[in-house]
Amino acid sequence: MSGMAVAGILLAAGGGSRLGQPKALVEFDGQTLAERGVATLRAGGADPVLVVSGAVPVSVPGAQTVHNPDWETGMGSSLAVALRAVDSLEAAASPDIACLETTASPETAASARTTGSPGTSGSPDAASPNAAPSSGTTVLAAAAVIALADQPLVGAEAVRRLIAAWRDGASVAVAAYDGKPRNPVLIAREHWPAVLATATGDRGARAFLRAHPDLVTLVECGDTGRPDDIDTAEDLARITRLERPAGEPGGPGVL
Repeated sequence: MSGMAVAGILLAAGGGSRLGQPKALVEFDGQTLAERGVATLRAGGADPVLVVSGAVPVSVPGAQTVHNPDWETGMGSSLAVALRAVDSLEAAASPDIACLETTASPETAASARTTGSPGTSGSPDAASPNAAPSSGTTVLAAAAVIALADQPLVGAEAVRRLIAAWRDGASVAVAAYDGKPRNPVLIAREHWPAVLATATGDRGARAFLRAHPDLVTLVECGDTGRPDDIDTAEDLARITRLERPAGEPGGPGVL
């Protein structure tokens, strides 16, 4: 039986030139930024979770990895690699996590299939077209929450709210802080081709979002965490001092 799930995508391919080291492996509050990002997505209800690596190999328990060989071209190529991989990624009720080593090629991504982690918890809402599947089903992701590894103060509650908005009918949901759109971002599967067509350089999904403001549902998350990102050693020191969202694992501008 097939159902619908929300995948989590963590963009963690950058080399961190201004920081002096790849951001994915930076230690923050006892975890690497990649580990923290995966924990945030999973705690927020995303399953499966996929990490995009690039400058360095990244392996995080509870997540799958897809390598972007073109990571130096910017965030757009990483997002494209991730969406093409998730497009054919099945999440089955199995504890085994595999590693996807694929490329930006749609053919390669389409042929790569793997087994994910247990399905999203919670009871399905029969009245909602975006209801979660029951446990034990094999599901194909119907939407993806996209987050950045260098924004460690984003809380899992922000992910939960985006998924809730999607289940309520939103096809594009963007976390807002004091009314300003930031990250993470949820995009339903039907929009992935349009995102892929415009995801170039460092723009990621930004071009798509700006071209389709009528599709965007802003979800206020200012009480769940902060979107500050880490670009420099000074950023890391400052963000380390900031108060973290209570009980949550875990930047400026939308993807």
